Amino acid sequence: MLRWTIIFLIVAIVAGIFGFAGIAASAAGIAKVLFFIFIVLFLLSLILGRKSIE
Repeated sequence: MLRWTIIFLIVAIVAGIFGFAGIAASAAGIAKVLFFIFIVLFLLSLILGRKSIE
């Protein structure tokens, strides 16, 4: 999921350079949403952890 965030961030930067403001804004919005989803899933995996079976 972090890979998709980086891809959409790069798309937003490239679109912003070429002046496609609408595409840049939507790609940046998608990247922001994916980043926050990634952070939430990461924190959940840290909190819950991996339970070992003994």
